[in-house]
Amino acid sequence: MTSSTASTTTPSRHSFEARVEVVKPIKSDINALILDYLTTEGYPSAAAKFSKEANLRPNQEGESVKARQKIQHAIHLGNIQDAIVALNELEPQVLDKNPSLHFALLRLQLVELIRKCNSTPGGDITPALKFATAELAPRAPTQPEFLEDLERTMALLIFPNDKLDPPLAALLHPDLRRSVADRVNKAILTCQNQRRDAAIRNLVRLRAWAENTARENKKDLPARLELGLDMENNDTNGHEPMIT
Repeated sequence: MTSSTASTTTPSRHSFEARVEVVKPIKSDINALILDYLTTEGYPSAAAKFSKEANLRPNQEGESVKARQKIQHAIHLGNIQDAIVALNELEPQVLDKNPSLHFALLRLQLVELIRKCNSTPGGDITPALKFATAELAPRAPTQPEFLEDLERTMALLIFPNDKLDPPLAALLHPDLRRSVADRVNKAILTCQNQRRDAAIRNLVRLRAWAENTARENKKDLPARLELGLDMENNDTNGHEPMIT
């Protein structure tokens, strides 16, 4: 009687994966990408610590990075007026040359005023109405999307928070703060003749484009290409760990 046993044969690796293993990233290049990300995205303390540990020269002046972080942090907290004041002190031309960004900040400030007055029953809506009339209403007719955004935002005064449709509820979600903060950060970098995006973001886009192009041209690739970020593979891939 023949007994059957489970096969223990290791699946054969695709030739492409073997070729990838040959090309090992240089630790200094990886560290430079990390420092670039921390600097561009506005994490001055982490960037300073990492550059010291990795023995790398800072990419930008520390004060500039701290100023950008201060503005982003204020937006994340909903302190939009503080962010606008700090932005005008750092780069006054940013809002002058970007009316769409200026309107987005002012609309977010209106959202925060409405959030505050709606946080308590019978809250006073007068500050929100005055702000909308003075700051947003004069700008709304200049662009159709401005008027639409203002009308949608004012609807927050009419409907209770638990009855909002998804497009209105999105105005109160923290994602709006993050989106505006990211736009402000990129606008500052552009004004300072810096790259708007961290280099690693461009590399990820380039990798996606290269894979899609190769598949469209029927190149022999594995069904799935891993990014190599799985923690369980760190001890077996033979690569030197990054400084963290």
